[in-house]
Amino acid sequence: MTMLNQPDFADDILALFAQRDARPVDIPVIQPADPFLDMAGEDLRRRIFLTESETGKSLCLRPEFTIPVCLRHIETASGTPQRYAYLGQVFRQRRDGENEFYQAGIEDLGNADIAAADAAAVRDASDTLKALVPNADLQTTLGDQTVFEAVVAALGLPDGWQTRLIRAFGNAAQLDALLQSLSQPAGHVPGLDDEASALLSKNDEAGLAALIDGRMKATGYLSNASRTPDEIAGRLIQKARLSIAHLDAKALDILKTFLALDAPMSDAPGALAAFARIAGLDINSALDVFNARMAALEDTGFDLSGTRYRAAFGRPLDYYTGLVFEMSAQGAVLAGGGRFDRLLTLLGAQTTIPAVGFSLWLDRIAATRSPAKGGQNR
Repeated sequence: MTMLNQPDFADDILALFAQRDARPVDIPVIQPADPFLDMAGEDLRRRIFLTESETGKSLCLRPEFTIPVCLRHIETASGTPQRYAYLGQVFRQRRDGENEFYQAGIEDLGNADIAAADAAAVRDASDTLKALVPNADLQTTLGDQTVFEAVVAALGLPDGWQTRLIRAFGNAAQLDALLQSLSQPAGHVPGLDDEASALLSKNDEAGLAALIDGRMKATGYLSNASRTPDEIAGRLIQKARLSIAHLDAKALDILKTFLALDAPMSDAPGALAAFARIAGLDINSALDVFNARMAALEDTGFDLSGTRYRAAFGRPLDYYTGLVFEMSAQGAVLAGGGRFDRLLTLLGAQTTIPAVGFSLWLDRIAATRSPAKGGQNR
């Protein structure tokens, strides 16, 4: 395995992180693969370098730092709040063939002041980039999954469809496909005869399970089935609910109007409030969180002039739950981060631990520091 040399500004980054009370943490290059496969999202899953231990355990080369930093925090039973700093190689399959590169970042775990922690993550990323590339024209894009989830919930869709839409947040093509499906007339679950369809239309899960049980026994299939009649009936009911769910023209227009919101950050609170009022949606709790973050950002002295809010903006990692952001210069994304409040519980933490963080792409920063070498957003 080739080990790249650290960029010559790596020590500068660690010094900047130390000034922000983030203590450095070492993360092994070889990691258990399952947490990444389960929680990182499709975009990262397909680019992981997988291997196996001598006992057949699935392993991988470290594709990112957030999940292993959280695992280490849980394993060491460290109290909160904690701020961790990291810097090292990550390994991902890339179209340009540069599969090894350096990342650095801060993970802020356990700070109960959500607005202040979010603001600190954005400000710390910005300050670090300004120190490393002082002449770059930095542009920040900010999104908020909590606001999107609130809009989806207020439209009254079944839980299954809400989950689908939330998982697609930030993936424009996938989200467009789901909206297209929701705009179609109510459908049906294919492959069922009239008797089963009648039970399904009445939402008679017990009757459907009994019908399936009888047919499985009659065919001798029951003893070989991987799922019970109750499980099969429950899954069919869920499919039926998803198939009949659709948005009327007004609701679909509301969702599309929301996703089209794109405004300077200073105008975003007003734009969101106007949208909610005109659409008749009660999303006040989510807007309160958004506005508190905005106030906290202003309190840090963060310059909002180069920041835009985009309602449809997300990042291609499944574990984000609230704030998401990226910072770019010369067309290259140099930093990205967000909030991931559910991740530590999913990884085994006994209590909910609020968390937010960001990563820097050091190869892109190096290219931006040396314009003659060129650079692109990979």
